[in-house]
Amino acid sequence: MKNLSSKKILFIICGGVSAYKSLETIRLFKKSKAEIKTILTKSAKEFITPLSVVSLSQGKVYDDLFNINNESEMDHIALSRWADVIIIAPATANTIYKLSQGSSEDLASTVILASNKQIFLAPAMNVRMWDHQSTRNNVKILKSYGYKIIGPEIGDMACGEYGEGKMSDPLDIHKEVLNFLSLQTKNKKIKALVTAGPTREYIDTVRFITNKSSGKQGYQLARSLSRRGFETTLISGPTNLDIDDNINLIKVETADEMFKVTQKNLPTDIAIFTAAVADFKVGNKSKNKIKKNDNLNIKLERNIDILNYVSNHNSMRPKLVIGFAAETDNLEKNANIKLSNKNCDWIIANDVSRKDRGFDSDYNEVTIYYKNSKDKKEKLLSKKKSEISEEIVDRIVAQIN
Repeated sequence: MKNLSSKKILFIICGGVSAYKSLETIRLFKKSKAEIKTILTKSAKEFITPLSVVSLSQGKVYDDLFNINNESEMDHIALSRWADVIIIAPATANTIYKLSQGSSEDLASTVILASNKQIFLAPAMNVRMWDHQSTRNNVKILKSYGYKIIGPEIGDMACGEYGEGKMSDPLDIHKEVLNFLSLQTKNKKIKALVTAGPTREYIDTVRFITNKSSGKQGYQLARSLSRRGFETTLISGPTNLDIDDNINLIKVETADEMFKVTQKNLPTDIAIFTAAVADFKVGNKSKNKIKKNDNLNIKLERNIDILNYVSNHNSMRPKLVIGFAAETDNLEKNANIKLSNKNCDWIIANDVSRKDRGFDSDYNEVTIYYKNSKDKKEKLLSKKKSEISEEIVDRIVAQIN
C-alpha cells in the first residue's frame, strides 16, 4: 500500500534536536499522497519553523490550544477525530512523562487524550534519559494504553555521547506506519465478533443467577480489533464499561438473548467468546417477586452452549473461533478438554483463583492453546488486559493474513 491518498495523518512534533528528522518523515508521507496536519509544541518551534512544515506537508499547522481563528472548530476534538493515525516524533522524555500521566496542558496532549486512534511514538533523548527507570516505567504505561513505540536507535548523539536514544530513521517510521495502515485497510473487509461480560438468569423479577465477570478483557479485545481496522461487533452482558463509538455494541442480559444476537450476527470471520455465560437458567421463573416466607424451589435448565454451537455450525462457522476458559485448577488439562470438545481453534485459559489478576482486575495472565499448530500452547505473562489484548490480536492478524 504505497498510495495513502485516502489516509489522514496527524504529526505532533516536540522540542528536540531530532525535530529536523520529522521534516523528512513528513516528506515521505506526503510523497505517499497522505493528507497531513501538524501540531508543533511550543518548544518544537525553537528547532523548526511552522513555514518549513507547511511547505513540506501542504497542510495546516497548529500550535495553540486556544486560537481565536480556530476556536469554532474545537481543534483538540476535531483533530483527534480527523486523523487515521497520530505520529509523535520526536517524542521527548518530557512528552512521554506527560502522556503517561494523562496531562492535557497544551494542544498536543489534549488531542492525544481525546483520541481513540492508533498512536505511534518515536522517542528521542540522551542515552541516560532513555535508560532511566522513570522513562522505562512511563513507556511501559503508554504501551499498556496501546501506543506503538518505534525505536529508539543506537548511535552517536548530538550531545557527543553514544548509545540508545536516537530517533528512528524517517524511512523506518514511514515503513512501520505504512505496514499498519496496509493491514488496517485489509482488515476492514474482515468481520470480528466478541462476546463479553456475564449473563443474568432471573429467578423472579428482581433476583438472578450470574457468573462473576467484569467484561474488561472482552472490551479491550474489541478495542484492539477495531484499532487494527476490523469491523467489530461487541455483544455484551451487563457491565459498567464504555466502548468506542466505531464498535457495534449490542447489550443483552440473558444467555438466550446472547445466543439469539450471536446467531443474527453470523456469518463473521472471527468470533471470540470471552463472555462468562451462565450454564443454567431458571425453568420455573416467578412472574412476581418471591416473598421471604415463600417456599423456594428452583428448577434449573441447561443453557445452550454458544461457543459449541458456533464452532460446529458447518455453513456459517467463522474462519477463526476462539474460546476463553476461566479455571481454578488443572488449567492445562481443562483447557485442552474444552479445546477438543468445543471444536474451536484456540482456547485462551487463565487461572481465576489468583486475586491479583483475572476477575475485576486490570491485569491478566493467559495461556493460548492451539488446535492446529506446531506450538500447542503459548503463555502470555502477567500484564494489563489492554496489553494482553494487543498480543492476542497480533497473533490473530498473523494467522488470518
